[in-house]
Amino acid sequence: MNITDIMIHVHPELSAEQREHIEQEISSLDGIVSVHFSPQHHQELNIAYNPEAVNSTTILSMVRQWDQDAVMAGL
Repeated sequence: MNITDIMIHVHPELSAEQREHIEQEISSLDGIVSVHFSPQHHQELNIAYNPEAVNSTTILSMVRQWDQDAVMAGL
């Protein structure tokens, strides 16, 4: 299984509750290996996933339900 990492930047003022919901939503997708916000930089969401099961566009689209301006950066 191949694992790909991406980082998604969200608005830094999202609440802890909103960030928790995003983590839960993303982790429920098939193919997600890990998902967590950086403890030092609350606007950085790090995701490891199997690209054969889910793609980055789907992941970003789910995050944008919480923050329409979220942007993706590869790792």
